[in-house]
Amino acid sequence: MTDVRPSQRMRDLGVVQHGAGILAEPARAFDLPAERDEAERIVDELFAAIERIGQVHPFAKGMGIAAPQIGIARAAAVVMPADDAPAVILLNPRITDRSEEMDEQYEGCLSFFDVRGLVPRPLKITVQATTPAGETTTTVYERGLARLIHHEIDHLDGLLYTARMRNGVDPIPVEEYRQTGRAWAYE
Repeated sequence: MTDVRPSQRMRDLGVVQHGAGILAEPARAFDLPAERDEAERIVDELFAAIERIGQVHPFAKGMGIAAPQIGIARAAAVVMPADDAPAVILLNPRITDRSEEMDEQYEGCLSFFDVRGLVPRPLKITVQATTPAGETTTTVYERGLARLIHHEIDHLDGLLYTARMRNGVDPIPVEEYRQTGRAWAYE
């Protein structure tokens, strides 16, 4: 029996892989509340993808998925925090403020799951999003949850985490990554 590469496993679960044009394009925002039914349908598809993926891979650091990763070019993402907190549903999210204090941690991505990359990100971000009813919300996220949410918002902006890595730093093969199954460390 041959081993299936992690990226092939994600592809088999319906995750669009690196190199697909949809991952490099900004997602289209929703007109809410007019497109509420469409937004809710897409969020349901994101939760279904999370359920499928969670059955084959544990995520000690939490996980997220953006609509472009399942082939839908709309501004929706779902983040599952590491601590069993409720899911964060993001519709039309944008970062309106970020802390100057940064931290660098390894991240993985369902769209190229064979590697992990050391990514600098702000320790705190402020995110404005829209509810299905069309109301604007503003929420501050910190540390690991800020990292997860920033990663997903990057997907909605057509960016992969490699765009945030320092020059001269390359992703490492998942086989060399030693932090699977452990939460990110913060002081």
